[in-house]
Amino acid sequence: MGPNRPPAVSRSLPGRRLKSPARLVAESGADLEGHGLKRTMGLFQLVCFGVGAIVGTGIFVGLSDSVAEAGPAVAVSYVLAAVTCVFTAFSFAELGGAIPVSGSSYSFAYAALGERTAFLVGWCLLLEYGVSVSAVAVGWSQYLNELLDSLTGWRLPAALSAGPGEGGAVNLPAVVVILLAAVLLARGVRESARATAAMAVLKIGILLLFLAVAFTAFRDGNLTPFAGAGASGVTAGASLAFFSFIGFDAVTTAGEEVREPRRNIPLAILICIGVVTLLYVAVALAAVGALGAGEVAARPAALSLIVDQVTGSAVGGGVIAFGAVVAIASVVLAVMYGQTRILMSMSRDGLMPRVFERVSPRTATPAAGTWIVAAAVAVPAAFSSLDVVVGLTTIGTLAVMAVVNVAVLALRRAHPGLKRTFRVPLYPLSPLLGVGFCLYLIWGTGWSTWTQFAVFLAVGAGVYALYGRGHSRLGREQGAQDTQDTEDTEGAGEPAAVVALSGPPVRRG
Repeated sequence: MGPNRPPAVSRSLPGRRLKSPARLVAESGADLEGHGLKRTMGLFQLVCFGVGAIVGTGIFVGLSDSVAEAGPAVAVSYVLAAVTCVFTAFSFAELGGAIPVSGSSYSFAYAALGERTAFLVGWCLLLEYGVSVSAVAVGWSQYLNELLDSLTGWRLPAALSAGPGEGGAVNLPAVVVILLAAVLLARGVRESARATAAMAVLKIGILLLFLAVAFTAFRDGNLTPFAGAGASGVTAGASLAFFSFIGFDAVTTAGEEVREPRRNIPLAILICIGVVTLLYVAVALAAVGALGAGEVAARPAALSLIVDQVTGSAVGGGVIAFGAVVAIASVVLAVMYGQTRILMSMSRDGLMPRVFERVSPRTATPAAGTWIVAAAVAVPAAFSSLDVVVGLTTIGTLAVMAVVNVAVLALRRAHPGLKRTFRVPLYPLSPLLGVGFCLYLIWGTGWSTWTQFAVFLAVGAGVYALYGRGHSRLGREQGAQDTQDTEDTEGAGEPAAVVALSGPPVRRG
């Protein structure tokens, strides 16, 4: 190797190829202007983006599922899910400030644990974001019917508002909300951020309105027996409640479109988790206290029903239903945003087709990738039920979060001098507890979900072996470097061999 040519990549097995944090930041332009993307979001918009990605179907629709498992102790289930998120949020905050790129967990794993693990993390993120968008869109359809019913007394026919598993043919509203989100995302991040901020403020206001109404009908007797299903019920409820927190990690996917990312990303993550946890625990207690656990468990749109019963009018329930429609639409928007940025990062590394890294010069967004994602998530939204996808999404997200906690440990050891604008408290206890809580909630998802997830991971490993490993840009650089090193060695050795065989040069006169 020539003395002035630094090595492109470190020597390692294909699956263990590591991409340094410095290289990830340099390639994305994270400290400058990100890879064709524009820095338009400040801290407030980023917090609203995070709240927009989190608060939606999980609390407006999924609350009933958690109550069915935990009963009145559902508040404890939400706290347990929140504690899991808090430890992992510390890890996301540290890594998001140190490596502020669009790849989020995928990029963190690439720097800390190697290419194969990074690909599987990206594969799980495709599950988390893609499938959760479908689930959220299904929940949006349910509340849209509630809104139409409260305003006009008319509901969409089941054939057009539910999938085959729920007695319908196709969930048309779910497809429509996905396509509307794609239109907004393709237009530009500034427009998307403004819309998400407005919707986030509105849905927090709607939930505060619900609390004000529901606590007027609160009855202590509705909270007894508090934990009738025992610790197993609380754990199962927490595994389902965790779905309500999915999305806070999407904040780190905005790393290349946020002003002062090393400061704003950690702050936004911690603010989002704090605000959302307080809201969720209060809403869960208010709902069960006002209506009773049995009634809440039996109604997917329980919040509207509670307000209707307390106020004696359908108007209040209509307001809650409107808030839910707006809230869930903002989740679709924010999570689809995260999905396209993860794919863009993987494509940039050669692990996904190049179409996903193309940025439109007119809108500065990955427009082609956005429409491909919209088409891909619209199909399961049209034909699947919410129950089918929630469990698989939850376990995939928990697995990714466990890896992020491990990545903090690995990078602290491998890159102790890395610039970190935030450090997890109580290191290394905090990331270790994050891993432990993730594994505990994974245990609560049940063996059928474990089996589905194992199959999903096996398919991902096959895709990496057949496509990702051969198309990896880091791998190709390593191959090219090895070839160059061989040529340099042979070129340096050949003259000496020729001299040795032919003797001294002949002088011609």
